[in-house]
Amino acid sequence: MMTALLLIDFQKAFEDSSWGQRNNPEAEMRAKEMLEAWRASGQPVIHTQHTSVKPSSLFYKGSHRHQFIDELAPLSTETVFQKQVNSAFIGTKLKEHLENEGITAIVVAGLITPHCVSTSVRMAGNYGYETYVVADASAAFDREGIDGTHFTAEQVHKVELAILHEEFATVINSKEAIKLITN
Repeated sequence: MMTALLLIDFQKAFEDSSWGQRNNPEAEMRAKEMLEAWRASGQPVIHTQHTSVKPSSLFYKGSHRHQFIDELAPLSTETVFQKQVNSAFIGTKLKEHLENEGITAIVVAGLITPHCVSTSVRMAGNYGYETYVVADASAAFDREGIDGTHFTAEQVHKVELAILHEEFATVINSKEAIKLITN
């Protein structure tokens, strides 16, 4: 079985202080460990890059912040899909790529859990892929509720993962993800 690692938006834009407090400071390190394991296994690696045409955006194409963080930058042989919305499937050829390559399982990690990770995982699950989301290789930021309630990044992260688990995907950790391709 072909199991792709889908790394979502590990970009320098998320290092900007305007995002506020974040959980899971080790997410990039866990993602790097998975990336190294996937590269060693020969299983497919896919990256997404959030791309904006608005010069004021942190994700403005060609800006420094639009770039991938160094330790998770794609190799020239790895597939990269640029997207302008939360889902890795909308406006890209991701679904066609998965079908053409015979990929039936997807392990997802990235930034940020309640936005691009969740939206992409939901669509992958709806399309029928065996989908895993990696809790310790994804992260969220603090949020304010519509009534002014403060939700910590950890609360946002955990609630989103709870919503996804067993409905759209199986939530696992990075060690479990690596075992999927090494056993």
